[in-house]
Amino acid sequence: MNKFVFIFGPQAVGKMTVGEELAKITELKLFHNHMAIEMLEPLYGFTPEMWRLTSLIRNEIFDSFANSDAYGLIFTKVWNLSSEKECEGIERLFQRFESKGCDVCIVELEADTEERLQRNSSSHRLEQKPTKRNIEQSEQDLLSTAESIRLNTDEGEITRPNYIRINNTHLSAEDVAKRVKEQFEL
Repeated sequence: MNKFVFIFGPQAVGKMTVGEELAKITELKLFHNHMAIEMLEPLYGFTPEMWRLTSLIRNEIFDSFANSDAYGLIFTKVWNLSSEKECEGIERLFQRFESKGCDVCIVELEADTEERLQRNSSSHRLEQKPTKRNIEQSEQDLLSTAESIRLNTDEGEITRPNYIRINNTHLSAEDVAKRVKEQFEL
C-alpha cells in the first residue's frame, strides 16, 4: 500500500532535514514544501501568480503519486492551524491520498524557539532554500508567526490514526527519522 507522510511544524523545526533522512532509510520520495517555491520565486517573486503555480505543481505531483504504484511520498509544510481554510485544505490533501487507498501518516515536529533560530541559519537550510538567505527577514518571520498564528497543535487536537508528535529540540534528524519509520512501519 502506498504511503503519504505529511511532516509539519513551525519554520526551521527540521521538517526538510527529517524528510531527507526518512527518504534515505525508506523507499519514500521527498517533496519538501520549498521545492516548488524555490523554482518559481525567481520568476515571479512572492506574488499571487507564484502561489497559484506552486499549488498547481504540488497538486499535479500529489495526484501523480496517489495514482502510481510508487511506495510513497513525504511532503513537508508549515501548517497554519489558525486558518480554517488551510485546515480544510490539509484535510482535502489527506483525502486525496486516502481515496486512492494510501496510508496517511502525520508527523508533527516541535522544537524550542532558540533551537529553531539556530537551525534557521544552518548552511544546509540556506543551500536548499535560497528564499531563506535573508536571515534577518527569516528570523523576523519565525518570531512574528510564533506570536500571531498557531503552528503546533493542542493536545489531542489530531485524532486521526497514524499520527505522532515529536519534540526534536535535542534529537538529530536521523533519530527522528528512525522513530517515524518504526512508528509507521515504513
